[in-house]
Amino acid sequence: MNKKRPVNLDLTSIRFPVPAVASILHRVSGMALFVATPLLLWMLERSLDSAEAFDALKATLDGFIVKLVLLAVLAGLLYHLAAGIRHLFMDMHIGDTLEGGRRGAWSAIAVAAVATLLMGVWLW
Repeated sequence: MNKKRPVNLDLTSIRFPVPAVASILHRVSGMALFVATPLLLWMLERSLDSAEAFDALKATLDGFIVKLVLLAVLAGLLYHLAAGIRHLFMDMHIGDTLEGGRRGAWSAIAVAAVATLLMGVWLW
């Protein structure tokens, strides 16, 4: 048996390639959207309940912290969408090479970052 094997693997010292980071972020954003879905459904229900409930929700959504939470949910949604489109292209064998994977990962991150910035401007 090889005695040079690490006993405890320190994941913080490993530098992941960009496609791996993009894939991990895609999964994390999917889980975040899953967790945020009840909040979004509650907001939808309140907005459709009555005019008074809609006005109360609208007043709640004017808060700074609430806008940050909404921006985080939108960022997760936008990244998940961009990474999902990237995966669809890869399923069609477009950009499934090593260099194509890097470009696609950077493209998904860049598109999501620009879209999130635009959504932040729109929210405020």
